[in-house]
Amino acid sequence: MKLAPVRHNSAQHRFEMDTPAGLAVADYRREGDVMTIYHTEVPPPLRGQGYGVQLVRGTLDLIRQLNLKVVPQCWFAREVLTRHPEYHDLSA
Repeated sequence: MKLAPVRHNSAQHRFEMDTPAGLAVADYRREGDVMTIYHTEVPPPLRGQGYGVQLVRGTLDLIRQLNLKVVPQCWFAREVLTRHPEYHDLSA
């Protein structure tokens, strides 16, 4: 799997990543300095192949660069955050 960059699409309130099967997204709501990730989605043919983890980790890296905190409302984002202690400092 080739690592694709995650980008912030602030106009649509989501983070995006191009994949061989289409766009993967992490939708969020922002209140002050906290981003709540409420939905993540990877194209069905690629699920279970690591693209979702790559998307969420890239999203968390960008949230860190923005000096914000995160609330992982989406179960998948919450699982990635829990399993990767290097991101625990981002929890709101």
